[in-house]
This record gives sequence, C-alpha cells and structure tokens, in this order.
Amino acid sequence: MTRHSNDEVLAFGRRYLAMIEGAELSLDEKHAFIAETVEAYERYVNRGFIGYRKSVTEAGQFAALEWSGQGSVLRDLLGREYIDCLGGYGIFSAGVNHPRILRAVARQMERMALNSQELLEPWRAGLARLLAMVTPGELANVFFINNGTDAIEGAIKLARLYTRRNLFISTLGGFHGKSMGSLSLMGKASFREPFAGGLQDVRFVPYGDADALEAELAKAEQVGTPVAGFVVEPVQGEAGGVVPPEDYLPRARELCTRYGALLIADEIQTGMGRTGALWGVDHTGTVPDIMCLGKSIGGGVMPLSAFIATPEIWEVMIPNPIIHSTTFGGNPMACAAGIAAIQVTLDEDLPGQAAAKGDFLLRELGTLRAKYPQVLTEAHGKGLLIGMEFPTDEIGFRCAAGLFKRGVLVAGTYSKARTIRIEPALGIPVELLNEMLTRLEDTFCEVAKTA
Repeated sequence: MTRHSNDEVLAFGRRYLAMIEGAELSLDEKHAFIAETVEAYERYVNRGFIGYRKSVTEAGQFAALEWSGQGSVLRDLLGREYIDCLGGYGIFSAGVNHPRILRAVARQMERMALNSQELLEPWRAGLARLLAMVTPGELANVFFINNGTDAIEGAIKLARLYTRRNLFISTLGGFHGKSMGSLSLMGKASFREPFAGGLQDVRFVPYGDADALEAELAKAEQVGTPVAGFVVEPVQGEAGGVVPPEDYLPRARELCTRYGALLIADEIQTGMGRTGALWGVDHTGTVPDIMCLGKSIGGGVMPLSAFIATPEIWEVMIPNPIIHSTTFGGNPMACAAGIAAIQVTLDEDLPGQAAAKGDFLLRELGTLRAKYPQVLTEAHGKGLLIGMEFPTDEIGFRCAAGLFKRGVLVAGTYSKARTIRIEPALGIPVELLNEMLTRLEDTFCEVAKTA
C-alpha cells in the first residue's frame, strides 16, 4: 500500500471520528460501512479471523459489527440484539458498561487520563491496598499491568528471582496466555509448536492429578533441578470449565511447601466471583504464594491485570524497584475501574449470584443432556464458568451457529474445539437465562434431527 497524503488521512479519520461521536447512518451507509470493515480486516488486520469465528460464520453473519451493549445484551450495527453468554471471554463479569464503573473512569479521565510516571499514583496505591484486603492469606504486594499474559510473565520472573530456580510445572489443558513465557506454560501443542524455543524448563502434569504433581516434584528434586513454581488454574477456563477434585489444590499447596516451590494461582478467568466465590482458591481455602489476576478486574471497562505476592517473596523486588516495569500498567483510569469493580462485585454479591445461577444452569443442562444425548454429551463447571461438551467439532459448531442465529452469543474454547463455554455476566437476569435455555433447546432440537 502506498503512503497517502495528509489530507486523505485526515479526511478518513474525520469520518471515523464522526461515527464514534454518534453521527447517524442510513441503512445503506450501515451496509457500506460493514463491507468496508470486512475489507479492512481482510487487508489490514488478519483475513483468517473472518472465517475463524465459527458460530457467526456458519450462521451466515460473519460481517456482524459489534456496536453497543448494556448489562447482558449486545447490539450490532444493524440493531440486532444478542444475549451475551460469552462475557468477552470473562471480562464482563459485572456486565457490559456497568454505570458505576463507567462513572469512575469518566471522572478520572476528566481529571487526568494517564500518569507522569514520576509522581505517586494514588489510585494505584488504593487498589493495591484493596486487593491486599480481599485476597487470601498474606498476599499483599501488587504489580499492575494490562492483560493476563503479562501477569503470568511477571509471576514467572518473580518466582525465578525469589527461588533462584528455573523449572516450572504446568498442567495439560492449562491456558496461561500467549506471550513467549506464558505460552511455554500452555498445555496444548497447537499453540506452542509454531513458536518452539520458549522457556525450556517446563514440565506438564495431568490437571487434577496430585499424585502426578508429587512425582514430578520429587523427580526434579532428585536430579538436582528443583521446581521454582507450579502454575495452575483453580478451574480450567479455556479447557471448558474443568473442575478438579476437591482435595487437588490443598494437596498442591502442601506439596509445593514441602519441595520449596511456589504455588502460583492463575485467577485471571476464575477471579472476581466467576466460580461462585470471590477467588477460585477460596472454595478449598487454599492460599497461593503468588496470584495472577486479570480480565474482569478492570470491570469490563478498562484493560487491567495484576500479580500479587506475599511480602516475604516481594522483598526481592525492593533493591531495584524498576527491575520489572511497565508504561501503561496501573494507570489512573484502569485503577479507578478496578476500585469500582471491587465495590460492585461485593455490593451486588456477584460471587453469590454466580453460585446460584451456575447451579441452576447445570441442573437445566443436565435435563437437556438427558433429552438430547446425541447432541450434548456433558456439561460441567463451577459458578458461571460452564463448558458444554459435544460429540464432534461439527456438532459443536452447528450448536454455536444455531444459538447465534437465535440471538445468543457464545463461542468455543481455545483449548477444545468441541466445547462451548457459557460465561455470562454474573448479574445476568434469570429471565435472560431462561430465554437462553429456550433458544438452546430449540437449537438442540434442530441439530438432533441430523445428528
């Protein structure tokens, strides 16, 4: 593409800014803008993404443009409404555009959007203190960043620095992000193999198998390469809401203590009430050494993530406080969103809502499984982190497409193509859940005719 003149660039930008600021479009203009967006994805973003989104592609609506939303309802440019049962892969736990969170960000934006980097940032300090108040055990010191994979990267560095060890253990089916360090902990080959050469000192054990973890820790100790940390999700999110045995995390805690490894809990998707408790580790009273947070901690309004550790571990960060740093992490708008998100989560008892609604959904899905066994083979999860398992990828894709045609937004998981997640806002009204279930049964009925 040849470089354009400044006048052409300015004219293009003015047109986009006018739409951002609310300019009305005719129906013909909307259709033209949809075509323009598809072309821009194909030429300037990644044309593979157009066909990758199976639910919308197979529904014949690959060109639907997300335009607005509130609570648990999304709207596209043409005004069609969708019940949001995807939740932005977990970012919308408080719902889309929660007014209290939006207000906090807007007020801070009017004051100062970003920070100078040199003066002290009060909302960063305030949010860190709040997290120390609500996280388990002695977790207290926080580093803020922008997304979950960065939180995992920071935890890896902190664990190496503190233990002076290099070896990590992760789990099969685990998902911890896609930067080179976090990708090295990925328990799925299709994401790892194209980028071979990440962290070399990583071992994998089956998720939920504490005996396998013990064997790996013992083996590493015996050969003189003791483990720095065990990185684990309290419930596996991208694997489809996989819940481990009840004694798994407590045993992992005991084993890590015995072998001098740090227990690193990846709460990026399970945290902030998603599983029916404020943190996934709370279900078993497990206290990690480091905890990684992300997704919904920004209230669905701002990108925000963090890793938090005990003061004893954090002491290694004190001599050189910029040994790990970031430009945008912990900015005042993101931290204002985080403070408001914690308030909303506790005030509205989002963990309690997730627990009750998750139990309800799993019961209803059990009924549908008995009625349509050739379509739905299993439903599992905790709180509102639920996976529906289908016998084949094709049936899973057809169910996702059928739901999309009926105005329900879902998606498969990164780790298992035949698994569809249900991950709505924790405050989703029960009537919307009932409507989703009605549309889900309609979809199953249609798919069963040819399954």
